[in-house]
Amino acid sequence: MPELPEVEVVRRGIATWIVGRTIEDVSVLHPRATRAHVLGERDFCNRLDGRTIASVNRRGKFMWLVLDDDSAVVIHLGMSGQVLVQPIDASPEKHLRIRVTFTDGGRAMHFVDQRTFGGMRIDELVPDPLGIMVPESVAHIAQDPLDEQFDLDGVAAVIASKDGEIKRILLDQNVLSGIGNIYADEALWLTQIHGGTPASRLTAEQIQALIRNATQVMAAALDQGGTSFDSLYVNVNGESGYFSRDLNAYGREKEPCHRCGTPIVRERFMNRSSFSCPTCQPRLAGN
Repeated sequence: MPELPEVEVVRRGIATWIVGRTIEDVSVLHPRATRAHVLGERDFCNRLDGRTIASVNRRGKFMWLVLDDDSAVVIHLGMSGQVLVQPIDASPEKHLRIRVTFTDGGRAMHFVDQRTFGGMRIDELVPDPLGIMVPESVAHIAQDPLDEQFDLDGVAAVIASKDGEIKRILLDQNVLSGIGNIYADEALWLTQIHGGTPASRLTAEQIQALIRNATQVMAAALDQGGTSFDSLYVNVNGESGYFSRDLNAYGREKEPCHRCGTPIVRERFMNRSSFSCPTCQPRLAGN
């Protein structure tokens, strides 16, 4: 599933092409693509007719288009969702689910989703706990480490008060957002902490270093276009990300640790996998 850098790459690409443009027509080509919009497909299309896109925003893995009527189109990429900005006369993508055209006749915005886990919905903008206007369905999501207002000390203190495994907490979007399985493993490797370590057994300095390392690795991935392991993740121009070649831990089972040479191990984690170095990231006694 796309993580913060992948979503930010898409957000920047969309913003370049669609901010300031007025929607002319919306076509929903698969009912699952708007299933999260409770008033249905027809209402979704009607509410977008004639609306101008004011900005494209993101928090963590969540992205939305702010409209000129103080509502927002929330875009969930799911497992395989792509937002492509393509010539209006381009041949339709095989898995095209939503097509948006604009009054200026320029490029169209296509939502493509092979597995149909993603989709769009329209939300009203509401204030979050910090007073920032966000879509109603995003108001409970914590700020991410790339946010200019991110409170490192405050978030580290919240994490330190918890007894759960540190990796599970890193993935909790209500504590801090944007970090997924890949970047959690990378940040833990950089900080030399095992993901199964209880957060309460870490020092404030360790937790802050872990968050800073997560920020660093996500920023590096963002600079390179995100992380891609197959053809499902692409930016708005259909180009794949390529940060995967620079990973230190994730997906490197049995390969030598870049720091000490010990083979990286894979462990089962929440129906997924965790990758770590058993020498650099030992489990604490009793865990």
